Amino acid sequence: MKFIRPCLLLAAAVCFCLTGCSFGKEKDQKLTKVTLNEVTHSIFYAPQYVAIEKGYFEDEGISLSVDTGFGADKTMTAVISGNADIGFMGPEAAIYQYNEGNSDYAVCFAQLTQRAGNFLVSREKTNNFQWEDLKGKDLIGGRKGGMPQMILEYILKKHGLDPKKDVNLIQNIDFANTSGAFSGGTGDFTVEFEPNATMLESQGAGYVAASLGVESGFVPYTAYCAKKSYIKENPEIIQGFTNAVAKGQKYVAEHSAEEIAAVIEKQFPDISKKDLIQITHRYKKQDTFKETPEFSREGFDLLQDILKEAGELKEPVPFKKLIDNSFAKKCVR
Repeated sequence: MKFIRPCLLLAAAVCFCLTGCSFGKEKDQKLTKVTLNEVTHSIFYAPQYVAIEKGYFEDEGISLSVDTGFGADKTMTAVISGNADIGFMGPEAAIYQYNEGNSDYAVCFAQLTQRAGNFLVSREKTNNFQWEDLKGKDLIGGRKGGMPQMILEYILKKHGLDPKKDVNLIQNIDFANTSGAFSGGTGDFTVEFEPNATMLESQGAGYVAASLGVESGFVPYTAYCAKKSYIKENPEIIQGFTNAVAKGQKYVAEHSAEEIAAVIEKQFPDISKKDLIQITHRYKKQDTFKETPEFSREGFDLLQDILKEAGELKEPVPFKKLIDNSFAKKCVR
């Protein structure tokens, strides 16, 4: 009996370990594959990368695959065509395709950023930049109808400048190539997202003169959208996705730029730790990141005002048609 009892205990322990391993495999197998198409890859989206690196999506049962669209129009096309389950872009893309009459239109269910994330970069260093300094200058802008360009025009008008007359806007350069064109000698100013703005500074090719995010105010600059049918058929996935994003937002809100940079540095292998910290600090300082994924009606209204001002929107879209806050309100943080 003395010999049998230890053997039984050993056998039980082995069974327990094997069972535990089996459960772990079953958990991995239950992960649902979700394809996310992001408009671009930038530190501007730090909470998302925190959620990825900290395993928050896996915690919610999601195996996330990320593609880059390089433009809100391309990201929206990926969503509508079914090549992506979820799109991460400016909500203006959702407004456009809704107004095109698509019956299975994209609905925004979580907001990540609340300010524009781009900066005005000057070729010459200036200690007292005024927006009026752009008069008569060559400025590399963005695609017509795209949020970066409309925010820029909104700010120019706010400072008494006519975008069509007072500034020579260059809009024939692809989104991914603007910083390269600027460093190559094109333009007196350019509008750049991070890390390009800081990289131009590091190279001595340009200097950040102003923040478009601070100048334009709080607006839902980037958000997560999915087709209406996908949300209806996969509410658990959308809820889990929103939960993961909310956890990433919470982490960013509660930690320093140094701590955030340490988490997301694998996402940006070509950026030095010093630049990564500087960029993250710059975004945190100007309240770029939302602390929760819930949309505000005021921000959405301002967004539509900007679209209307740019001549891209005739009739406003009802908030409840394009925004679904139900998942953000339920999310577990």
